[in-house]
Amino acid sequence: MFDTFTSQSIPILFFYKNSDKMTRKRKILLIYTGGTIGMVKDYKTNTLKAFDFSQILDKIPELNQLDCQIRSVSFENPIDSSNMNTRYYVQIAEIIENNYDDFDGFVVLTGSDTMSYTSSTISFMLEHLKKPVIFTGSQLPIGYLRTDAKENLITSIEIASAYKDDKPIVSEVCLYFEYKLYRANRTTKLSAEQFEAFASMNYPPLAESGVHLNFHDDLLVSPTGNSQLIVRKNLCSDIVVLKLFPGISLTFVSSVLNTKNLKGVILETYGAGNAPDDSRFIKLLKATIEKGIHIVNVTQCAGGSVLLGHYETSSQLKKIGIIDAKDMTTESAVAKLMYLLGIGIQKEEFVMLYEQSLRGEMSNIK
Repeated sequence: MFDTFTSQSIPILFFYKNSDKMTRKRKILLIYTGGTIGMVKDYKTNTLKAFDFSQILDKIPELNQLDCQIRSVSFENPIDSSNMNTRYYVQIAEIIENNYDDFDGFVVLTGSDTMSYTSSTISFMLEHLKKPVIFTGSQLPIGYLRTDAKENLITSIEIASAYKDDKPIVSEVCLYFEYKLYRANRTTKLSAEQFEAFASMNYPPLAESGVHLNFHDDLLVSPTGNSQLIVRKNLCSDIVVLKLFPGISLTFVSSVLNTKNLKGVILETYGAGNAPDDSRFIKLLKATIEKGIHIVNVTQCAGGSVLLGHYETSSQLKKIGIIDAKDMTTESAVAKLMYLLGIGIQKEEFVMLYEQSLRGEMSNIK
């Protein structure tokens, strides 16, 4: 049965799984935004296109065997992950907010190409989260014979509905893909072809799925206090990611740093946070900071951490007030920058909050 309604500016469809005799079971809300997991092949154009989310449920009859009550909500017009932006982040967060008291867990289906960006941002937007929000998707469409979609979806639902002593085992924003559950804001997509598409180089998996679903309790966030969920919807996207490379033009750097309405910069540096010590380059960065624009130092390396001042080539960056992102991913650094800029806080507090872990996104590195 389908009911159509409009929630603010988001037309969505609800599909109700048969829920007779399921009133005592955990209630899980699936949120489908688009992505490969819900794609079919258009044989006229030989391209993949999105289809109605109810067809995914039709193609996974195993969902009927799960020990939980499942409902789903879908964007009326599912989007490709390449089109993901802050407006859609807010829509996802609002769906969770509007259904938070009625469900025990949430599974968000979205395109894998930008999933680390999306899930990282949602992790910051949801303050005082005490329920599981699991992002997943697939490398192959659900209808393909060798698809990875079924396992990813089924196990994500199992994780979202896993409770112990009437409390959720997972109470943070996570990403599940190919037998591993990661903290979402620690992930990066490394492969466009392998089923094991994601990695968390600086933090171990929170759970691993095999014959048994094994949670690593010591790695999970344990919510404290009785604070109510707060959803931060004001995100600032007036930022850039500037990746250094040998021989980068100072003219180009200057043009980027003088972008109109620029509020923040993610500077992807070498190794442990190193950059050219050319005085002209340093002056450009210093002048930008003095204009009130935040510059965050993130390493280009897939693993490891920024260690400002460890090498001479990063000592100048530390002196002029570059923000240390430590072992954060670029995706998480972008998300955190948009989140903190959206709050609108003073520079000193901004730097203090950025350089400490808010959602487990960075390690305690001195």
